[in-house]
Amino acid sequence: MKLLLLGGTADGRKLAALLHEQGIEVIYSIAGLVRKPPLDCQIISGGFSQHGGLVSYLQQEKITAVLDVTHPYAQQISSTAQTVCESLNLPYWRFHRQAWQAECGDDWRGYTDNVELIHLLKKALTTETNILFSIGQLDAELLQLLADLAKRTAEQGVTLRLIVRTAVAPKIPLLADMHWLKAIGPFHFDDEKALLQQHKISLMVSKNSGGDSTYPKLVAARQLQIPVFMQTRPELADIETEFNDLNDCAEFVAGFSRSFTSP
Repeated sequence: MKLLLLGGTADGRKLAALLHEQGIEVIYSIAGLVRKPPLDCQIISGGFSQHGGLVSYLQQEKITAVLDVTHPYAQQISSTAQTVCESLNLPYWRFHRQAWQAECGDDWRGYTDNVELIHLLKKALTTETNILFSIGQLDAELLQLLADLAKRTAEQGVTLRLIVRTAVAPKIPLLADMHWLKAIGPFHFDDEKALLQQHKISLMVSKNSGGDSTYPKLVAARQLQIPVFMQTRPELADIETEFNDLNDCAEFVAGFSRSFTSP
């Protein structure tokens, strides 16, 4: 069996290591934006266009099955992988960690897109508002909407400070008055609380990524009574085999491998 594992998450790294240790030939795929993980299995970085696209890569490498352990918001690669696997009649499995759930004391305000986010932020602004964006890369549409918001609020006498935290440098130029913080998880509660206090954060914008790595920021926001604008997860097409438990996923793939290699 030869497994292509679409990774880029802590769960992806854990599953790649677990399956490799069980003797499964794993190829771990990452976008290559942050850092190369310390794994013993084969790693490919930078996407599949360099290999002629995903279809060509799967055929060239004679991949047996694809395990999608990408970020819950990596909608494009997940949808593409599912469609391609269906066209090639290859098994496609998905692992997505469970979404975070609001707890007592949390002030979460859900939004689905940039326009709705700006609408909600506008209603929450005070005379001095510092907003932390902890959603990864900001796209051009959101930056333009924020520029318009900053201009309008300045005319109304509102001081708006925008702080952006990402693991790597922004792909597109941020607004001139934005403050960029470089940071790679996992994060710890004391550090997150200190950061929110240091920058006098009034509002936070987050994705519902799930997992433990970035959850401490939400605990700190809860303690400091900071509202969190939480982007809802994108909807993916239903599939027959999906997991949210690492051990269950590893056991399933290992069982498939044994049955695949049995005479």
